[in-house]
Amino acid sequence: MQRCTARITRRSRNAVVALLTAAVVTVGAACTTGVPAPGGTSTSPGQVPAAAPAGARDVGVQLFQWTWDAIATECTDHLGPAGYGWVLTSPPQEHVLGSQWWTAYQPVSYRIESRLGTRAQFGAMIAACHAAGVDVVADAVINHMTGKDAPGTGWAGSTYTHYDYPGIWSDAAGDFHHCGVGPSDDISNYRDAYQVQNCELSNLADLATGTKHVQDGLVAYLTDLRSLGVDGFRIDAAKHIPAEDLAAVVARLPAGTRIVSEVIRGSGEPITPEQYAAIGDVLEFAWGKDVTGMVRGGSLRLAAGLGAGSTYLPSDKAWIFVENHDTERGRATLGYKDGADYVLANVLMLATGYGRPIVYSGYAFSDRDAGPVQGAAGKVVDAACPAAVGPQVAYTDGEWVCQHRWAAIEGMVGWRDAVGGDLVSDRWQHGDAFALSRGARGLVVLNGGDVEVAAQVPTTLSDGSYCDVVAGPAVEGRCTGGPVTVRGGIADVRVAPHTALALHVGAPAGV
Repeated sequence: MQRCTARITRRSRNAVVALLTAAVVTVGAACTTGVPAPGGTSTSPGQVPAAAPAGARDVGVQLFQWTWDAIATECTDHLGPAGYGWVLTSPPQEHVLGSQWWTAYQPVSYRIESRLGTRAQFGAMIAACHAAGVDVVADAVINHMTGKDAPGTGWAGSTYTHYDYPGIWSDAAGDFHHCGVGPSDDISNYRDAYQVQNCELSNLADLATGTKHVQDGLVAYLTDLRSLGVDGFRIDAAKHIPAEDLAAVVARLPAGTRIVSEVIRGSGEPITPEQYAAIGDVLEFAWGKDVTGMVRGGSLRLAAGLGAGSTYLPSDKAWIFVENHDTERGRATLGYKDGADYVLANVLMLATGYGRPIVYSGYAFSDRDAGPVQGAAGKVVDAACPAAVGPQVAYTDGEWVCQHRWAAIEGMVGWRDAVGGDLVSDRWQHGDAFALSRGARGLVVLNGGDVEVAAQVPTTLSDGSYCDVVAGPAVEGRCTGGPVTVRGGIADVRVAPHTALALHVGAPAGV
């Protein structure tokens, strides 16, 4: 296997800076000097004091269409121990019947009874996750009801018609929008704010969220979920709810309710994520789309700077992801079928400092409408991760992909947990390889090229031997992959093509 090699020492680093100043660059690697120490002073690599893991637990995971019982078990056995801070569940309310994934996004009532489990199971799941140190965020569908023209019966037995939900909403009471644009009332122009927020999204009965009666009902539903222990909500289709309407609902929820709004950023569209930032946090869809192009193009160092410009939400307001249940079906972003590129994108998301990362975990499919595997009565079968998971596995339709358990992704969740809010304190680049340090707690090296990289990379980690957590977990000081030595502020690394390596203070080798 061909290999490229780089040697960067503190003396040669100063020489590189001088050469750059003279605009004559004859070396193939460069990095910054003046590494900020945790206390805010400047110190050289190898001279920073040993640090302890930060214990950030700021990474979430979307367990798409997992049952409540399966999530409870996963919180206890894997999410808590791996360092995940919260889990995003699928919508918990009663929905229309059908095998497709999107049936969960067509509410019939606000009873906590769905093909994912009962109200009692939902409450037990929350208690189990909290005991494991994992918060619970529920996907809340409050913009609309069903898209069914014919009358029907929901999962829990509630009857309905398109614009009549007995005891909840009715057209006669003015509970639905009818925008009067075209014969179908559907949105036809996303550059018309009125249409986006008053017409129907794919025939889904659009709630008149500006009325007191509708707001009262939505507040009652969300407050009921909070009473079961839910910590916050992902507001589905928030873009289609006027910001002032959503703000009025959120203002009446218990103090401390976490809110993240789904507002897809569209070029030239009048409704933007920034309009919802005062209500809570917002999903920054642009990050996943942009990182896709950069990873596929091999521009990993550019991906590390995503979010620094004015075209994104502020970091403290943005929730970012490589993919979610919508984008993986539209192929707008990388997905599990992209293998090594998908892993590199997740490593970048977890290594860099912008936003709050959400790892996605779903099931394999070839039909984009296909729902998860269900029993004869329509109940979703509890998720069971295969014995082997990862980018090398060929998944069959319906099989749980369990991306959150992939060695590289789970290892980087622990890495993120260890470095906490430490800022990027040093960068290094050589060809298609890129590295960054986070304070004195962590180093990550990514190789987007087609040849192995063997290099001495500057790091703020203290001298010692560390496990590469991308290769697998460190168990009682024993590394899944080979240990990496840090001496004098230099890490001696070897990184295979299209892979990454990550070291942190919480995974020393040989302890």
